[in-house]
Amino acid sequence: MNVKVKAFALFREVMEKETELTLLESATISDLLADLALRYPGFWDMAFETPGVLKKFVNILHNGRNIEFLQSLDTPLADGDLIALFPPMGGG
Repeated sequence: MNVKVKAFALFREVMEKETELTLLESATISDLLADLALRYPGFWDMAFETPGVLKKFVNILHNGRNIEFLQSLDTPLADGDLIALFPPMGGG
């Protein structure tokens, strides 16, 4: 299956603004993030505190819905899904 990934803000420093990945039919958000970590050096450090634990305030949207309101990292993916990655933001 093919999934489109859009990166925003600081994530664009380590990866492309938009990319399309081909994943197994049984893939989840966790699988997608593991693939991105292999493709883009620095992505893992920006996204994760420890394996399986996203950094505070990292937001991942699956077709416009925050994965925290779905099945978190276990959210299943389907062909044509759009994933948006937002890193922690600073400022005031």
